[in-house]
Amino acid sequence: MTSRVPVLLSSSSVFPEPTAAAFEMAATAGYDGVEVMVWTDAVSQDAGALQGLADHYEVPVLSVHAPCLLVTQRVWSPDPWERLDRAAQLAETLGAPTVVVHPPFTWQRDYARNFAGGLAKLQVRHPDITFAIENMYPVRMAGRTFVPYVPGWDPTEAGYDAYTLDLSHAAASRTNSMELADRMGQGLKHVHLGDGTGEGRDEHLVPGRGNQPCAELLQSLAGRGFQGSVALEVSTRKVTSRAVREADLRESLAFARHHLAPAATATPAATRG
Repeated sequence: MTSRVPVLLSSSSVFPEPTAAAFEMAATAGYDGVEVMVWTDAVSQDAGALQGLADHYEVPVLSVHAPCLLVTQRVWSPDPWERLDRAAQLAETLGAPTVVVHPPFTWQRDYARNFAGGLAKLQVRHPDITFAIENMYPVRMAGRTFVPYVPGWDPTEAGYDAYTLDLSHAAASRTNSMELADRMGQGLKHVHLGDGTGEGRDEHLVPGRGNQPCAELLQSLAGRGFQGSVALEVSTRKVTSRAVREADLRESLAFARHHLAPAATATPAATRG
């Protein structure tokens, strides 16, 4: 691997192209692996198909994003625990050590009530998998703000063993990702690298195009004892061509590799994006 910390391409970064395209572009650009976003694309749900892609393109699956989005509430099962268990099974089959999980939605009352205890039971069944809870953000619509997650968008308030730090979500919640990483402490196990302007919406910009301290965060990981992976989760759905999409993904990878490198010593003032 080019860097100590593996840099992955989230399959969500190639949307609206399908999951298979993520493996092709990850291989072409030189990513260390893929994070599979499990969604309505049948390939994203199929261990055999994913392993075939990983073998063909020689790009391993190193993390799995469980189907926690609004549009994936019926993937595999309407039961959120079944979805998490299936995600863990998929990760185990593919040799991926991490499953990314969102906090429960407010309307998932039973799931939310038993979330911590249910995670503990899942961990017993899947001892080699890290279930990394992701920070989210308040939603701003029609002049009002609400939080659709229980107990909130910031998982550190409830406290879990493992976290995914999403920098675009930090921007949407108007939170400094360095401060959020400090709150996560040794529980920081996975990073979703993207950027945002703090406009109150989830932008998933190419790192360096927003105002989150993306470079500083990456440079700080070694000192934090970070042993996980960094997945590029950037939005390319509005680009005009495959060439532009690939250029954005190459730029994102170069940014990550540069600031994860041991020799990256740029000052904080020079690296804020």
